[in-house]
Amino acid sequence: MLFAAALYAVASAVCFIAYALDKSAARQGRRRTPERTLLLLGLAGGWPGGFAAQQLLRHKSSKTSFLVKFWFTVVLNLAALIALG
Repeated sequence: MLFAAALYAVASAVCFIAYALDKSAARQGRRRTPERTLLLLGLAGGWPGGFAAQQLLRHKSSKTSFLVKFWFTVVLNLAALIALG
């Protein structure tokens, strides 16, 4: 269980940073992080960090098509965690 918690913590930090970099790129008109990358980071256990970034940075928090995919990856991640646990 400790390993899983550490994995989620690291993945969440990486995912939060990816969201922050994407928000910065959007503001500055630079090349963006593909949504697919953000979703895969969330699926890999970083979804708590992605959710935190959506709330704290107000990034990707109102785009319905992204949110549907995001919550689908959360469900998949949690189902895998339960199945493996």
